[in-house]
Amino acid sequence: MASSGTPPEAQTPSRKATGGLKPPTGPLPIIATLPALAPYFSRETLLRCAEVMIFLIAVIGAVALGLGITDYFREHKYVYAYLLAYAGFRFSDLLVRNDHDGVRANGNTRDELGHRIAVQLPLLAMFAAAPFERTYVYGGTMPESIGALGLLIELLGMWLALGAHIQIGYLGYRSAGRPELVRRGFYRYIRHPVHAGTFLVTLGWPLEYGAPITLLVTFIIGVLVLRRRIKSEEAILLARFGEQYESYQRETDAMIPTLW
Repeated sequence: MASSGTPPEAQTPSRKATGGLKPPTGPLPIIATLPALAPYFSRETLLRCAEVMIFLIAVIGAVALGLGITDYFREHKYVYAYLLAYAGFRFSDLLVRNDHDGVRANGNTRDELGHRIAVQLPLLAMFAAAPFERTYVYGGTMPESIGALGLLIELLGMWLALGAHIQIGYLGYRSAGRPELVRRGFYRYIRHPVHAGTFLVTLGWPLEYGAPITLLVTFIIGVLVLRRRIKSEEAILLARFGEQYESYQRETDAMIPTLW
């Protein structure tokens, strides 16, 4: 009777030589599958990071509501109106966006999660910088006239960006499967009205708080980013339309008539 907890199989003495075990000649199955799983883990990591970011933003929002941010919005009606309009703009932009928007040089769309997060980070910094500058640099509240101007610029940018999206879809960017260069509507005057409108929407936020430093930094960074993006997109359009797009470039400006 065995007094230890060792399994019976382990207690039986070995009386035969079983021979040496042959090492496997190929890679272990688990190791062989790791390269194939690498993209999955990368995408899963991004999704988890996005989930954490959304959760943290929700927590901060809940804390802000508990601290009485509704009273703040009641006192600053133009800030509240801007945020409501901006939320509507982002949802509307998703609904009217066409499949050609955000095309990169390799022909893929900019719908990857990593790209979307990277694009939002500067915007979040801008949204945080304007009230920070107003509160800790100048103090007090911004004049209502400046807040009204910021809201007006935002609404103008929304009208331009969403209107251009709708026009390029309605005027037939793709006709019977063949690409067509739209040169009517807003596109009669500037080549990138969607970018121009979105830029105006962004510039409206620092004006809501009367934050000139944030406004200047946002303007400089926005111009640099737009120049790079326009150059990349127009290279694709030149390859697609050739002489037709070259003529269009000579007859129109990129963002601002007679200036840019």
